[in-house]
Amino acid sequence: MAIIITVSNQKGGVGKTTTSAALATGIAAAGKRVLGVDLDPQGNFGFCLGLEPAGAGTPTILDALQGKVPVAEAVGRTEYCDILPSDISLSSGLDNAAAGHRESILKETLRPIIGLYDYVIIDTPPALNLLTVNAYAVSDFLIIPMGTDIMSLVGLSQLKETIETVRGSFNPNLKVMGILLTRFNRRTLLARDVLEMAGQLAGQIGTVVFETKIRNGVAIAEAPAHGESIYEYSPRSAAVKDYQDFLDEIAETIHLKEQRR
Repeated sequence: MAIIITVSNQKGGVGKTTTSAALATGIAAAGKRVLGVDLDPQGNFGFCLGLEPAGAGTPTILDALQGKVPVAEAVGRTEYCDILPSDISLSSGLDNAAAGHRESILKETLRPIIGLYDYVIIDTPPALNLLTVNAYAVSDFLIIPMGTDIMSLVGLSQLKETIETVRGSFNPNLKVMGILLTRFNRRTLLARDVLEMAGQLAGQIGTVVFETKIRNGVAIAEAPAHGESIYEYSPRSAAVKDYQDFLDEIAETIHLKEQRR
């Protein structure tokens, strides 16, 4: 059975898609079969990995969620892994979903193909909405990327409430793997303050702040424009090395035994 990891934070600009892509390509490089699921209507997950933008008539995850096409027909192929792509239509496409199973549509949609993969990585929108709840409801683990600024700490209590609601109603086995600090500069007083407060907030939601912190790096911003994995685009970048360390840190938790190529 696939291990399903959701990357989520209701605040934008904290590195959700970069982290999702880093996880997907890093795990795939270990020889695992990986499916990326793009639940962000901006559709950047697939773009990061070289998937062509969905054109007219090209099925997306919304078509699969609405039952218009079999989910397998919506899967796009990249050099690194498979992707269920999205576009802006996803922002309101689930509004008319049947009330009885609104929170489990994603789980039911993925069911026919979930056995084809070892890992599923879900990128979520910068909001706590029905799409986010669906991701939480189907996941084994949740990773929360957080920028090194005070505003990134705001709203974590609301995220805590959403997690508790999902655990109580849809997925009692959901585990918060940890908070990943991004754009981190340990030399600044602000970074040290945010790290301390993030540790306190992590305790409130029963998790930890990862030992690995992701530094700023031009390479991780440039790589999506080339449709390349950050590990191939600039393996010497400090931020890329941080993501490699992050994969090593979580490898035991997600049972990723093989060495990355």
